[in-house]
Amino acid sequence: MNTVKKYDFISIGAGSSGLYTSIALHTLGLKVLVIDKTDYNIGGDCLNFGCVPSKALIHISKMVHQAREAQQFGLEVSGEVDLQKVMEYVQSRQNVIREHESAGYLEEKGIDVVLGTAKFADKNTVEVNGDLFTAKRILIATGSSPRVLPITGLGKVKVFTNESIWDLQSLPKQLLIIGAGAIGVELGQAFQRLGSQVNIIDIANRPLINEEESISEILKTRLEKEGIQFYFESSVKDFLDEETALIQKKDGSEIQIKMDAVLMAVGRKVNIDELDLEKAHIQTENGKIKINSKLQTSNKKVFVCGDVAGQLMFSHGAALHANILLNNFIIPLKKKVNYDQFSWTTFTSPQVATFGLSEKTLKERNISFEKKELNFHDDDRAVVDSYDHYGKLILYIKKGFLKNRILGGTMIAPHAGELIQELILAQNTKMNTKKIFDKVYPYPTASRVNQQVFVNDFLEKTAPRLRSLAQFLYRF
Repeated sequence: MNTVKKYDFISIGAGSSGLYTSIALHTLGLKVLVIDKTDYNIGGDCLNFGCVPSKALIHISKMVHQAREAQQFGLEVSGEVDLQKVMEYVQSRQNVIREHESAGYLEEKGIDVVLGTAKFADKNTVEVNGDLFTAKRILIATGSSPRVLPITGLGKVKVFTNESIWDLQSLPKQLLIIGAGAIGVELGQAFQRLGSQVNIIDIANRPLINEEESISEILKTRLEKEGIQFYFESSVKDFLDEETALIQKKDGSEIQIKMDAVLMAVGRKVNIDELDLEKAHIQTENGKIKINSKLQTSNKKVFVCGDVAGQLMFSHGAALHANILLNNFIIPLKKKVNYDQFSWTTFTSPQVATFGLSEKTLKERNISFEKKELNFHDDDRAVVDSYDHYGKLILYIKKGFLKNRILGGTMIAPHAGELIQELILAQNTKMNTKKIFDKVYPYPTASRVNQQVFVNDFLEKTAPRLRSLAQFLYRF
């Protein structure tokens, strides 16, 4: 019988959440074991297939797009994008980050690493390659994988997901993307800018269906201006041959679309099939692990973190989970998962950045609020940078006696994910919006729009009274 090796903490999975938690606990002096399938898998979806490669691709596509736009000023741009060189750049950026997200790096830090497929042998024990391991607490951080729809004729075409699209060596002339969520529109715009004709299909009636409608409509218009063709309230019924998709619309009518590659971007499924969860007495429901508000499974010593929790699938969502677990492992006062202060950014151009409570949630909870909208047409920085005709900020404000505070909001603009950071901080800390109103911004920084919302609100509500009072005080 194999000897069971004991640890303080075991992480099954070395993506964002597994690494974050493991390194933190090791730093505190605990004996930690990290398990992942291969050395390449360390870093998880974010490093290998998601955030890092996609943002590198977006960076290059932006350079190409700006070069072509510069032709209006007399420059001449010619030639086609070499996708092999593009992918070499993407991989080079991944390799820089991989230097501190690898088995060798972790082992140098004193963290034990075992490579192989992990599964539970019983409620206290994990098995990898026939070896057994146990710990006071075990973390499941196995992430998620892209869903692939079982469409008729799928075997006839070149189908990619966000995991396999990085293997492309030549640019598709006609790229069909199924799904208009964040992955679909981010990669869609990138490939359109690199030279593909991109067609995006979705059963919803607009892109980024979970965003505020006016914001996603602005993004739709911007993407269409760059040449992307959308087919909403539609689905792929059949792949007739290697270059033809049969599209069925909501009204039952059908059209054919030509393509030479297909990207599936229709959501994700959690990675739990290989874990033998029943041996650990871990309950599942609808293909997901049943967990409580503290990310604990039905086996009280086993926890989940990151995508595998089946909730908000973002890398910084994994960081949120990890912070909660680290608190609860050490501090008696336990924390529960709460997404009321969560934020995210879709890295299209322009970016869409959203944080806090949505208008729908506020209404469902019967929370009183005022909705404030600011179009950027009068903002000087937006004017000179040419986003004055589409930039927009929406905020939901809680009014109170001598104190107003931000409940949530969303913005569409270049670098919106950066511009809303002070608004996120204001929401997280329940800051009085007067502090933003009183702030002096260097001119002409783009973030001045954050203040302008409150200036406009003040002028709208106090202008007549303020004018009379000012006249009286001035003449006094």
